Formats: sequence, structure tokens, C-alpha cells
Amino acid sequence: MRNKVSACTLVLFMFAAALPIGVLADEPQWKASWITHPTAPLREPIVLHFRHSLQLGSKPPHYVVHVSADNRFILYVNGRRVGDGPARGDLAHWRYETFDLAPFLTVGANLVTATVWNFGIYAPTAQITDRTAFLLQGDGELEADVSTPKGWMVATEPGRIAVPRTQGGTNEYMANGPGEELNAASYDWEWNAPADASSAWVAAGDPMRENIYPSAARAGLVGEQVDNYWQLVPDELPPMTYTPTEAGEVVRSDEPGAKAFPAKPIAIPANRHVHVLLDRKTLTTAYPQLTVSGGKGASVRLTYSEALYDQDGQKGDRNDVGNRQAMGVNDRFLPDGGEHRTFEPLWWRVWRYLDLDIQTGSEPMTIDSLRAEYTAYPFEERASFDSRDPDLKQIWDVSWRTARLDAHETYMDTPYWEQLQYVGDTRIQALISYAVTGDDRLAKQAIQNFDNSRIPEGLTQSRYPTSQPQIIPTFSLLWIGMLHDYWMYRPDPALVKAALPGTRTVLTWFSQYEQPDGLLRKLPWWSFIDWVSSGEVPTYDGHGESCTTTLEYLGALTDAAELERAMGDQNRATRGHLRAEHVRSGLYEKCWDAGRKLLADNPDHTAFSQQTNTLGVLYDVIPREEQQEVLRRVVDIAPGTAPGGILSGSYYFRFYLARALEHAGMGDEYLTSLKPWRDLLPLHFSTWPETPGKTRSDSHAWSAHPIYDLLTLVAGIEPASPGFATVRIAPHLGDLREVSAEFPHPQGMIRVHFERNGDGLTGSVTLPPGLQGVFVWRGKEQPLRSGTNQIGAGNSNN
Repeated sequence: MRNKVSACTLVLFMFAAALPIGVLADEPQWKASWITHPTAPLREPIVLHFRHSLQLGSKPPHYVVHVSADNRFILYVNGRRVGDGPARGDLAHWRYETFDLAPFLTVGANLVTATVWNFGIYAPTAQITDRTAFLLQGDGELEADVSTPKGWMVATEPGRIAVPRTQGGTNEYMANGPGEELNAASYDWEWNAPADASSAWVAAGDPMRENIYPSAARAGLVGEQVDNYWQLVPDELPPMTYTPTEAGEVVRSDEPGAKAFPAKPIAIPANRHVHVLLDRKTLTTAYPQLTVSGGKGASVRLTYSEALYDQDGQKGDRNDVGNRQAMGVNDRFLPDGGEHRTFEPLWWRVWRYLDLDIQTGSEPMTIDSLRAEYTAYPFEERASFDSRDPDLKQIWDVSWRTARLDAHETYMDTPYWEQLQYVGDTRIQALISYAVTGDDRLAKQAIQNFDNSRIPEGLTQSRYPTSQPQIIPTFSLLWIGMLHDYWMYRPDPALVKAALPGTRTVLTWFSQYEQPDGLLRKLPWWSFIDWVSSGEVPTYDGHGESCTTTLEYLGALTDAAELERAMGDQNRATRGHLRAEHVRSGLYEKCWDAGRKLLADNPDHTAFSQQTNTLGVLYDVIPREEQQEVLRRVVDIAPGTAPGGILSGSYYFRFYLARALEHAGMGDEYLTSLKPWRDLLPLHFSTWPETPGKTRSDSHAWSAHPIYDLLTLVAGIEPASPGFATVRIAPHLGDLREVSAEFPHPQGMIRVHFERNGDGLTGSVTLPPGLQGVFVWRGKEQPLRSGTNQIGAGNSNN
């Protein structure tokens, strides 16, 4: 059936699609072999330790290795953490990481070790897997080769197990990984030490001892080596950040000595049940490190929470503690009485509030310390925005924190609940990355991963990587928009040209649902547009047609035609423009309600929404002379409401509302549209929520777009031509009297400063070498050249 594609079908399709590319071309000649435990299960949840001794006569200037694993690894040299990975992908694009071990090596004996784990059915939904395995290869001629398999030993780790994912009392959908339990009595605390003589160590074995794809291997679907199911590609991303951060401070405890923790230890008597609640003040993504001494027979439950919940499951003011409780993801640590035992999960956690639920047994226990290591994609905040409006400063800071925490080795919709890279969220996240950091590497990863996710019908998956395929056809349309964004912002036409054939398969699939009147009939799978108070849009008429879905289709047709015109097929470009005009005409004829002066959500005119009218303005279905009146009727509709029967857009869809305001010449009204974000500030959100009201997620990247809007709409800095070859600066200050901003351009920093004097504007624009553009104010233009340009604009356009 068209609307059912099994995971197996997808995997085999991706293998077949990957073969012509030559995935190992210009990459290391792989002489190393994958290894695993010789007798342990290959696909059940498991934690393994690997080790290899290395003798060096001199300290090398470089010692480069390439490393991968399924599911994941943490690599150490002489007990020091080197790095982790691999970044997520699929079996046809399995990442390997590259490290230089030289800084960690010494003359004489060295020990290279790794922890590798596979959480099996409990793994994050974003984790694709075949079987538990580890691979390491030295690069070039080395004094002593540490490549797998020769000389490698392996041991199972019974002391660390996965705790199946639960909602932790919240009854909300979760797709992140499991919690973990560390049983100190069973754990090998010496595994990473040269002197470890545990009998658990055995020679590493072959993970291909159980070949479950014999026919696929004979068919050549797995490359030149029939025993290799992972088609290796380099990870193009930098290492994720791993730096100290605050774990929190105690805000509530029934243990009198806990108030000074974690600055000072806590001594807990035997047979005591104690809670210690810590608050970081802001959300983080980090590895907690809890160290204890003594306490044999005790248990410590760590619960990580974005916010505290009252007895009705409500969050309210995020600063309120009272008798509220932490709920959600949790780990469990079972001390064995040893000194300075440290629990650190294999995967990072997300919390503002961290609750330690401690039950001691017959022995007292000391909580020595609680530290944390912050981790995220290593973005650098290079842009800035200053308006002397304290609310806007807070909105900027919260937006940036949200964007940071939702960016790791992929973008993530939410770091706490799902950790999945969705097209709709990612398009906005990528634009924030271009504007605030000038770093496009994570965005390139996303564009390519979505392209790799394509199913045989031609659509991209809605989220990727994922072990559970989900198809949202409208997100394939947004992927085309994301590609168009990249084309405008980044001087990298090669990536766009390589992905261009994928836009054709998407639009070919949609064309079969286009009716003679230009509108789309109801699509299979899930045609998500936005969350609204009554559920979601779109809606359909009696014939199954939707104006809202068709509007997103129109946007993709327009973007794809521009890409074809620039670097593809001119005939396709012409046909695409004609097709877009036909669709635009059909939308106006069938969906414009002359009585209400609004665009309807369906041809029956039974539903109206902010989303449909936003897109109707943005794509010029609504005539220019009507656009401002339409937007004034919908711009102030608060999220989660439906005055006059007009459904409101979520925080997410107000990204498109901002674009529509600018398109209609109403950019100066953007700042008033930020009221929903201003209303969140008294509730002390440190990151932006997913939806208004009773939100599941407190950190959702699609709500962080005001940081992009402040730079591109208020400060007005946007590309004027593909590759950001030229710039257009058209500020919309609203009621602000002064604005300064910095924006990272591929050629250097753009700096602007504007001051209002009545109806006039003065200031300066500084462009990096080689960049030119235009300044626009009140419809009048002033050319801009490299260096500092003085701005004097007013009624007389001085």
C-alpha cells in the first residue's frame, strides 16, 4: 500500500540508492574489521568495554585514528576521555569520527579503551542500528598499530543497564533514550585501568557471526565486503562541547545539612529517606556526575525535569517550588560502599530541576559532589542585537538558549522529550544558525540527512534519522523551502545542485493529488500544518480539498522553480512557474471569501485560520491591495485562541506570520506581534515552550525564531541575492528609538546602528570587504558599499 513503507524496505532502498555514490571514495582504505563480544547477544541491550595496549618508543607528533560503533562509543586513552560518537545517520551513511590521540599518549605503555553500548529496543527513536559492534583504524604508518581486531580485548559490563523509557508520571509522548541504572556492586571500577585483571576480559570477536542478510550480501547491497552492513562516511561536524557547568543549587530538602550542597558534601545517616531538589535557574543539556562514598545498600534516584509540576500536573511559573514535584526522565545509582564512586550516564540529560531521591540502608553515605559537563553543538554566538528594550534582551537570550540546547549532532525539536530532527523545526533552526553564528555545518547535515531519508515514492521523511519512519508530506514541501533558504544564505551552490533532483521527486508525488482546479485533495499519511486550539490544521471540504495544504504546495512550487532557473532545468523552471500560477489562481477562486474578506481553509468556507491567511499573503494569493487589511485582522490573535472563529497560529507558525508582515509592507508592526513571547517572561521560562498553555515541552526550537526576526526584520539584514552575494538592509524599528546589530556574513561581519528622530532615521551600516548592497527606508533606496556607510534618511531622504 502506498501509505505503508516498512523499516526494512526503507533500509534496503537507502542501501541501493547509496551504492552508485561510492561511499568509500577518497576515504580511508578500511583494513580494520568490526569487533564485538564473541558470545554476547548482538541486538539485546548491552554495555561493553574494549581495551588495547600500546607500546611506544617515542611520543608521536600525531596519532590519527578513525572510530565508529553501533550504537555508540566513548573513547579513552590512558583513562582520559578523547571523544564520543558516532554522529547519528543510517546504515547507508554510517558516520565515523576522527581523533588525534597524540596529546593523550606517552612514551612506553599506553592503554586505549572504549565503552560501547547498544540499548536495543530502549534506544532513542533517532537511533538506527544493526548490531553491537566497534571499529577503530589507525591512519597511515604508525609505530604501533592499534587497529581492530588484532590485540583487542572485550568485557561485558553487567553493572550498567538500561531503564526502559517512561513518561515519569507526565503521560506525555517521549522518544528519547532510556534511563540508566548503575549497580556499583556489579560494576568493574577498574576496567579503564592498566592493572585490571578481571576474568571477564576475552579476545574480541566477529559481529558478523550471525549473518541475517545473506541474500542482501550476495546481491551486493552492502558494498564490497559482504560482512559490512555499515556504509562508512566521515562525520563532517566538529566535536560536541564537553565543558563544566553548574548542576544547580539546593532549593528544597528535608536533610538539614543539604543547603550548602553541592559546594559542600552531604552526610546522610543510615536508614534515612532524603530528597534534595536542585535548581539551575536555566535549562541545560549536560552529563551529571554524582560522586558518593560509603552507603552500601543505598539507592539514589536522579529525576531530571524541565519544570516542577503541581498536584494537577500543571507547571505554572517556572520559578515556583513550593510543594511541586520533579517528574520525567530518571536514572538510578546503587552504591556499594566504596569511596568516591561516580555515576555519569552514557548519554546526556536535560534539566533545570534535578531531584535526588536518596534512601540509605544500614550504612551512612556521603554525597561528595555533584558536577556537570555541558554538551551541545559548539555554536558561537557571533550576532548581537541591542535596542535598550529589556524585554527584547530577554527574548534574545531565551531564544538563543533554546536554539543552543536543541542543537547537538543533529538539530532536535526538543532535547528533553524526543531528540528528533523534524523538517518543520529544522528549517527555522537552520536560519537561526546562519544569522546568529554564520556556521552552516549542522544545517548541511540536516539537508543531506533529509535527502537520504527519501522513500521510494519520492518523499522525504518528516524526521531523520529515525528508526520509526514517519511521513508528513507537507514537511517534504518545507524541505524544498529549507534548500531555498540555504541557496540564499550560503555561498555553496554545489550542495543545492546535488539536492535539486530530490525536489523533483517531491513535486512529482504531489502532482498526482493536484486537481484540475489547482487545489490538492487529501493526502495520505499526516498532512500536518500547525497545532491550533482545536487540534491541528488543515481541514478539508466535502470533496477532500484543502486550501491550507495547497498554499504550502504553492510555496514549494515557487521555490523549486527559482532553484531550477538558477542551476537546473530551464524547461522545468518555466513549467514550475506556470504550474504555480495555475495553483495560485485556483486558490483565490475557490478559497477567497469576499464576505469575510479572508481566505478560507477549505473550498466550503467552513473554517478560517491565521495560518491560511498568513500563507495567502506570503505567496500573493491574496491581492496586494487586500494584504494589509487581512493581516491586521489576524496578527493580534493570541496563540491558543479562536476569536470570531479564526483559528490562531502557534508560536511555530508565527515565524511565517513575521515573513508575511514584511512581505505586505507591515514590518513595523512585527514588534507588537511579539506579545505572546513577552507574556511568557513573567512565568520565568529559560527556554521557549512548544505550545501555549499546558505545554508538554519547555524547550522547543521552533519557538525560538524571534532571535532571527530581530536580526532580519527589525535590524533588516537579509540576503539580496543567492549566496548572500549582496545584502539588503531594510530596518523596521516599530516604536524603538535606537537599534544596533551585528550579523555574521560569509565575508565578515555586518554592523548597523540606527537612531530615530521623529520620522527620520540616521545611523551607519558597515559592510565587510567585497560586499555591496542596498539600504531601504520608507520605500527609498541608498546604495551600500564595503566599509562604513553613513545613513541619513527621513521625509527628504537625506
